[in-house]
Amino acid sequence: MRILIIGGNGTIGKRVRDHFKQNHEVLVGGRNNAEIAIDMADSDSIKTAFEQAGKFDAILCIAGEAKWAKFDELTEDDYYIGFRSKLMGQVNIVRIGRKYLNQGGSITLSTGILADDPVEKTTSAAMVNGAIHSFVQAVNLEIEDEIRVNVVSLGVVEDAYEKYKDYFPGHNPVSMRKAVNAYVRSVEGKGRGEIIRIYE
Repeated sequence: MRILIIGGNGTIGKRVRDHFKQNHEVLVGGRNNAEIAIDMADSDSIKTAFEQAGKFDAILCIAGEAKWAKFDELTEDDYYIGFRSKLMGQVNIVRIGRKYLNQGGSITLSTGILADDPVEKTTSAAMVNGAIHSFVQAVNLEIEDEIRVNVVSLGVVEDAYEKYKDYFPGHNPVSMRKAVNAYVRSVEGKGRGEIIRIYE
């Protein structure tokens, strides 16, 4: 398969990238140090990236930003950070990227445990994650060419646990093997419209 991993140099993305590279052609997309330059907050950038890169069998998006802050401190513009990047960025990956998928290809988006189990300072991030879950379930009712769209929703992964553990007291870190396998399930399985939750 020919696979595009947007965010393939990140904490989770590089593990997923290394796994798929063993048996597939993998290209990495991102804003910095990537083979394909792509800014998720800019739909023109997304379109240009796909026009230059050509056709794929699978697109994975393991990227996107959202503002973390106390509810009383969040401004309208703070909410738009997550809306433009993680939410509409991933919606546009599906909306535009589907045209550059071979028939029967797949698109895998990424969210996280905040959609189901939010913690303090995550009003914006939790909202975005929940919206993506609803989008994935709805878009599969209409998307054509046998394309499958799924979303992987992870808890705090082992490789990021030290950095984020204070935000998630009592949470069990998700092993990187389980994290990678969630993406394998989406890409190599047959499911569509799935929210693949791996929370511990």
